[in-house]
Amino acid sequence: MDPHFQRIIQYIIQPEILQKLNSNINIVDELNLIDSSVSDIVRKINVAFLIFLAGMKGEVYKKAKEIFISYKNQSEWRPVIQFYEVSLNRIKEEIACDKEGYSKLQELTKEINTINIQDNNDDILKRVNNLFFPEGAGLDRTDLRTLAVDELRKKRSIKVTELNTKLISEPAKQILFTSNILATMPLEDWDIDKLDLSLNIRHSLKSVQNEKQKYWYDHPIPLGIAPEKNEAIYGLRGLDEMIEFEKSTDRIPSESKLTCLLSASTTHDGLHAIVKEYFEYEFKKNGQFKNLDVFIFTETDTNTITEQILIPLIDRFLSFTNKAIIYRIFGVDGEYGRHYSFLKAVAAFWQVFIDPDVKATFKIDLDQVFPQEILLQETGNTALDHFRTPLWGAKGIDSSGNEVDLSLIAGALVNQNDIEKSLYTPDVIFPEKIINTPDSLIFNSKIPQALSTEAEMMSRYNNDDTDEVIQRIHVTGGTNGILIDALRKFRPFTPSIIGRAEDQAYLLSVLFKHEPALRYLHKPGLIMRHDKHAFAGDAIAAAAAGKLIGDYIRILIFSAYARALPWDFKKIKSEIDPFTGSFVSNIPITIVMLRFAFKLLELSEKGEEEFLFKFQKLGSERLIEWFNRLSHNTNYVREIYEEEFSAWNIYYDLLDITEDKLRQDDPFVAKIKNDAKRIIENCQIKFK
Repeated sequence: MDPHFQRIIQYIIQPEILQKLNSNINIVDELNLIDSSVSDIVRKINVAFLIFLAGMKGEVYKKAKEIFISYKNQSEWRPVIQFYEVSLNRIKEEIACDKEGYSKLQELTKEINTINIQDNNDDILKRVNNLFFPEGAGLDRTDLRTLAVDELRKKRSIKVTELNTKLISEPAKQILFTSNILATMPLEDWDIDKLDLSLNIRHSLKSVQNEKQKYWYDHPIPLGIAPEKNEAIYGLRGLDEMIEFEKSTDRIPSESKLTCLLSASTTHDGLHAIVKEYFEYEFKKNGQFKNLDVFIFTETDTNTITEQILIPLIDRFLSFTNKAIIYRIFGVDGEYGRHYSFLKAVAAFWQVFIDPDVKATFKIDLDQVFPQEILLQETGNTALDHFRTPLWGAKGIDSSGNEVDLSLIAGALVNQNDIEKSLYTPDVIFPEKIINTPDSLIFNSKIPQALSTEAEMMSRYNNDDTDEVIQRIHVTGGTNGILIDALRKFRPFTPSIIGRAEDQAYLLSVLFKHEPALRYLHKPGLIMRHDKHAFAGDAIAAAAAGKLIGDYIRILIFSAYARALPWDFKKIKSEIDPFTGSFVSNIPITIVMLRFAFKLLELSEKGEEEFLFKFQKLGSERLIEWFNRLSHNTNYVREIYEEEFSAWNIYYDLLDITEDKLRQDDPFVAKIKNDAKRIIENCQIKFK
């Protein structure tokens, strides 16, 4: 291990420095815990890892070594020890390869060696933070933040050169609204037999109980949860009420219905067969959504579309043999990226096979609602009014002189607890203190997230004929959409391996692919209220460990993905900084493992014993999988991107061919279209 890196870690884990980070942990004392509980073992193994990172010598090193050897001989702890050992080797490799950061390591080590521990160490801690997390540098004061907001707005500014003359005129008719349902098993302490579920569903759930969880989501819906806590019911009810408000103000005809397409992703494969039955039952019982036509797509449904529609068309019109990859890209189970791409791509399918009048798609999250009365009061527009803008689909020139196409659109969020202050209250704000925990010393994405929220999402311009707008790089998974013509031209997608920030990864796939380049229009006032804490507390708590680990994996994947794309890495990083780019690092495994180890220190101090064990076990299992993927094949992410890039091109080529053949009254394609309609009809929820 590099001695300069070791010295910096040694400095951080001194008791006096940890105290400045609001931690009273003494690393050496932790080594001597007496194994009175599982959490004692977790803590000892973790601090032993930190001691190795710090290059400490003598009895402390000897004790740490004994801990690793002792628990490696125990089968239940062996995978954890092996995970830490692999991490040490990978960190050593990363630091040695990071030529750009090496001089900074040297300079910082010199400063650390010249001060006494009793001295004021705030400046050194700031330097450590800037070393590991440069995206947060220079944002510790209000005046600096204000300046950074102004600079980012200038960078994101677009000079409008041409408005869209084919704008959305009938949003309820021309926009497909989409969202994702994430489903999981009932919570551990629930009695399945006492849940208000059909006999078939209860029986199926029992058969899945011993199945290993395959995917992790932020706050999936536990099957059997009370209706008032069911995110899917909540979100659809909000969408239904949004349309009712539009009708009450005579903006749309009274008979109008909004088409809503839902993907149903599950944490366990065994839930595939029952997830649609479950939600159809819940919707009929608790949510007669009279203003919505709701369709649910499960993995079974998407496989049917691929098998009965896409593959026959490929066989007929294209010489493409890798059909398995079509199944891989076109589906709803798996990581977030897979269903996110589906929910965009299905709109093009819908336009060709179901309704040619559809012009756009817009995704919401089901823990969000349109606060219609406040929207009208503060913006002068209802939710649907915001889509009737010629700026969506406009052309322009960015701050670097490049031509852009604003066919993507993005809104913003306001937290439920903040909306009384103003609709324009940022949902993420700068923390009072940048460095207040060991973890935040290494990585604190809330700093650049708050910056981009203020600079991009809170920008305002009131007139649709304005000649200057803001483009968005930082978008949220809900409140964003795309015109279908642009979808079919640019063909963006999120790689199926991406498990977090799938929304921000979507644009990366085509970041510099075309001239003009596809970009998001920021639409001021297109704001949804974020209500997840009002009803999803149990689900959020149950998924907390998986979410944290997912954040770490995000660093690993985005760091590899930015290097896998076919454009200059520095140009990509410059374009997506500060927030999206903060997850792209030269030393991703080092950052991840320091965050992981320091988070365990924080959890140790809080006494969260059960969570501590779960977090270390889950982290070691999921992180080692990604370390191995990225180690054994350095082109792993690039190969995924290139394969899926080609497959999505096949998909959109197929839609173009189908459209042409339908104009020619081709009988084979006409039959396929009828088959597609039949499959889609089977996906519709029947409320009566």
